[in-house]
Amino acid sequence: MNSNLLQKTPIAIIGQAAIFAKAASLTEYWDNILNKIDGITDVPPSRWDPADYYDPDPTAEDKTYCKVGGFIPDIDFNPLEFGLPPNLLEVTDSSQLLGLVAARDAMEDAGYGTDTEFDRENTGVVLGVAGGQKLISDLSSRLQYPIWQKVLESSGISPEDTEIIIEKMKMAYVPWNENSFPGLLGNVIAGRIANRLDLGGMNSVIDAACASSLAAVKSSVSELIEGRANMMITGGVDADNSPFTYLCFSKTPAFSPSQKIRPFDQESDGMLIGEGLGLIVLKRLEDAERDGDRIYAVIRGIGSSSDGKYKSIYAPRPSGQSLAIKRAYEEAGFAPHAVGLVEAHGTGTKAGDPAEFTGLKAVFGTPNGNKQSIAIGSVKSQIGHTKAAAGAAAMI
Repeated sequence: MNSNLLQKTPIAIIGQAAIFAKAASLTEYWDNILNKIDGITDVPPSRWDPADYYDPDPTAEDKTYCKVGGFIPDIDFNPLEFGLPPNLLEVTDSSQLLGLVAARDAMEDAGYGTDTEFDRENTGVVLGVAGGQKLISDLSSRLQYPIWQKVLESSGISPEDTEIIIEKMKMAYVPWNENSFPGLLGNVIAGRIANRLDLGGMNSVIDAACASSLAAVKSSVSELIEGRANMMITGGVDADNSPFTYLCFSKTPAFSPSQKIRPFDQESDGMLIGEGLGLIVLKRLEDAERDGDRIYAVIRGIGSSSDGKYKSIYAPRPSGQSLAIKRAYEEAGFAPHAVGLVEAHGTGTKAGDPAEFTGLKAVFGTPNGNKQSIAIGSVKSQIGHTKAAAGAAAMI
């Protein structure tokens, strides 16, 4: 992106929606932040049973040593509101359904609800979505029955009893049908929003791991600056706190053995994960002012970078992180020492936090005449690391 483009065409945030731990709405999310509400809880029975997957020993095979996290509350979903047949829900990943709710809420917050006339043809959707969706586990597990059959038969179970057992095991999983494939795809989260809200701009998802939602914002900003769209829905969606995800972070290992997430604390010993959706609505500032939109904030600079060749794929590089920050401030035309608060990544890991803090000091710690203090924080301390939605959670 040309370093002067955002100075010439700043982008306004005109709508927001949030669904995070203990917060079913934007208002609840903000109130929880102000009131210092801890959204970390035990795994609820509606997700999975710790008796099946938990073991405090990090080396235990096929077990997670963590049984807490950030879990979103129950969200009412009326399929008829979005023109979806009720029988579609069983084979549609919850992230797609929650994405529709969050997109509706963000657009209503921006003043562009379902019944409002606006330029739908030039409104797009770009979301941060990482990895597979939860429905994949159910559908793929159902396909393991040939293995079950061989194990049962080799154990001396009769063919008749084997067939009965296999049919019972199949019933524990979602059946395959013509809607299963679109129902499990991450890109359909954005596609379904564009389809149900009747939007004609581009729709896509971006997987940049923890940076997915901010990478989606960057792409959306480019669409607006280049005149390819007049309004964009962007942010991140991650509703996957499944046993599979817990095993991924357990075997890395990245979870806090103490089951506490303490970003930038000297006692921090690891992260906790959370479910979440954070969506924002963007327009060019000039257009937002012309149309009388409420403006939450203005984006004047975006910086991105990679760590290049370093110790390992997991090892964060302070200079790589400081480079992204410097690029953002250079593009915006602001001096870093003008900042009063930094909302950081702050995962609480032993490697991540020191590296990030070193990178922040390289940018914000340079001597200046103002000698002011700069506050630092991370909302992960309240809702956990929401993975693909983490950047949006911080941005909101």
